[in-house]
Amino acid sequence: MPHFVIDCSTPILEQELPEDIMQKVYDTVKSTGLFVPEEIKVRIRPFQHYNTGNTDDDFIHVFANIMEGRNTIQKVNLSKQIVTALKAMFPKVPIISMNVRDFEKATYCNKEMV
Repeated sequence: MPHFVIDCSTPILEQELPEDIMQKVYDTVKSTGLFVPEEIKVRIRPFQHYNTGNTDDDFIHVFANIMEGRNTIQKVNLSKQIVTALKAMFPKVPIISMNVRDFEKATYCNKEMV
């Protein structure tokens, strides 16, 4: 925990290496100080088939799944920092967005907990 899942159009990976994109997100998340660095997980899912407002415009969307407990200001800052970093990396990509979802601590489980 936390998990950052990057959805993007396949052509994004022709502009930058997947490892570099994931590292940029990881470094940005780490810089917020909200999470234990060793617990930050980042992955990328490219899509060959997509429709963005009835166009084939490239896109990047980051889904942040974090444990509940951070306040709205912290989550807004997290989103803005990641979108800013990706915007600098991909200045010509028209759609770059992100949202933050909270996991409920009461219902979360991993293998260490069973």
